[in-house]
Amino acid sequence: MSPPAQPGVPGGRGSKVPPARKLLCMCSLSLCLTYLCYSLMGGAGPAALRSPAALPGTAAPAAPRSPAAPPGSAAPRSAGSPPAGTGAPAASAAPTRAANGSREAAAAGAWPRTPLAPGEAIAAQSGAFERDPQESSTTDEELSRAGSPGSRGGGGSTTPDYGEKRLPQALIIGVKKGGTRALLEAIRAHPDVRAVGTEPHFFDRNYEKGLEWYRNVMPKTLDGQITMEKTPSYFVTNEAPRRIHSMAKDTKLIVVVRNPVTRAISDYTQTLSKKPEIPTFEVLAFKNRTLGLIDASWSAIRIGIYALHLENWLQYFPLSQILFVSGERLITDPAGEMAKVQDFLGLKRIVTEKHFYFNKTKGFPCLKKPEDSSAPRCLGKSKGRTHPKIDPDVIHRLRKFYKPFNVMFYQMTGQDFKWEQEESDK
Repeated sequence: MSPPAQPGVPGGRGSKVPPARKLLCMCSLSLCLTYLCYSLMGGAGPAALRSPAALPGTAAPAAPRSPAAPPGSAAPRSAGSPPAGTGAPAASAAPTRAANGSREAAAAGAWPRTPLAPGEAIAAQSGAFERDPQESSTTDEELSRAGSPGSRGGGGSTTPDYGEKRLPQALIIGVKKGGTRALLEAIRAHPDVRAVGTEPHFFDRNYEKGLEWYRNVMPKTLDGQITMEKTPSYFVTNEAPRRIHSMAKDTKLIVVVRNPVTRAISDYTQTLSKKPEIPTFEVLAFKNRTLGLIDASWSAIRIGIYALHLENWLQYFPLSQILFVSGERLITDPAGEMAKVQDFLGLKRIVTEKHFYFNKTKGFPCLKKPEDSSAPRCLGKSKGRTHPKIDPDVIHRLRKFYKPFNVMFYQMTGQDFKWEQEESDK
């Protein structure tokens, strides 16, 4: 039986064209026409325009299919979509840009990009984002150990040998570089929560392994305890909402969101630390900088169009089952955000301000046990990296690009994250 439509919810089945997609298509069409005219007049555009053929998944989201097919079997899919569980399609190389030449060629191997037809700028294409090899520390070997029979799951030494392995009742589904690891570590301090430490990537990369494999990855829990996991790429994976709904339609979902401009820079910084030869942020962010044409096919940019991705989730889950956590407030007021998370999960407020210590060197809070005097436990060296200096003009153009989508996201969630106010204060 298909999930009920969400009346009045933006992006639900009652809307012929999702608002975020319509807005982005209109902006893209305007920019593409300008770009075309500029190219015809001999400007510095690319030698050839992109193919006008629409890619698989570019149509507005259809009504959700029945979630009857069990995980592990061949799930029904729309024409052109990758088979269930196969992960992301191979990312296409970015077209060569006349102004950047070899630097752009180098970028193709470092970042996933989605080719876009003129006028069809953004589409929720399954698996287009999560294939960034730098996004997760989880390895196949770790998941193999965790998912083997008799394993203790991902809970590490804190996971008891008694209890039962259960499918998760709550998931942290996004977003990458938003603060998901900090949230996971904080909620794991609660005695009624057991969470796998690695990222299972079940609903995007390992779906064909089936629910029994997924269950074995989880730590053991007792009655009354909640099983959780976090995989940030779920939020931008087209198939994830249907698959999660098929597992359990009452699953609670948590999304940590952050100013999309800052998030994109953080995303780039993470990859730069592993691949210092990649082009500059300024080069990767634009199709044509002279025209101010943002390259929204670059995953670092596209992930931050939160309204677009949320429309897909609202086809399967009501807003009441989705909690949006502010990545900024998770730093400035971790206890306040954790109070919201614990209320959402139906837990007693045990993780409080006594559990946090602000580390001035790192620039974010560290966890501590209020009952002892041991040193606070901070996130690893991969967190809190210093961002490279970005051209202020590039940041200004990105803010203008994201602003209408941010406003739409505020309207959809009923929350104002004040990212524009934050930027005007700088």
